[in-house]
Amino acid sequence: MNRRTKIVAVAAAVLLTLGAGGIAAASVDEAPAPAAARAAVSEAAALTGTAKLYRPAGDDITFTFDAHLAEKDRQDPMKATGTFRFSHYKGDWGGYAKVKVDCLTTGGKVAVVSGVVVETDVKEFKKARVGVTVHDDANGDRLGYTWMTADPKKDKVPPCISGAPFEKVKEGTGDFKVVPWEFVYPTE
Repeated sequence: MNRRTKIVAVAAAVLLTLGAGGIAAASVDEAPAPAAARAAVSEAAALTGTAKLYRPAGDDITFTFDAHLAEKDRQDPMKATGTFRFSHYKGDWGGYAKVKVDCLTTGGKVAVVSGVVVETDVKEFKKARVGVTVHDDANGDRLGYTWMTADPKKDKVPPCISGAPFEKVKEGTGDFKVVPWEFVYPTE
């Protein structure tokens, strides 16, 4: 082999070795973090899932949640993100709403989420803030909402406010999951 060919071959071998080393280093850096590190980047609170409400008259009422509070925002539930949707239909009557989350608090298996309606076909709900409470219970999920007692057209609902979870979820439809929020109290 002539000198020029040897230099090219050695250079290629060095580049391949460095490239493989770089890939190996990148792979080590991208390996799953230990459990303690994963816990440090977990959510501070969350409410997810879908359920239909129980109504003996046959109404089709569905709630779906995808609300989250990032760990970095643990102390400020008004930095929650996500959406929730609800719909109520019976025969040819009904409507739906999509809500942009503006607050999420949870305690144990209970969550309160509020937000502003960003999409709807019900004029009373346009741009209204609404709140929903969910109780994630193994014996049957329950749900409550602000428009039971507040008129979305004229009553101003504050963030993080809703009614008690008085509605029963239709058996076999509830898959709510509440990640409990833990407020960190100042020590000084």
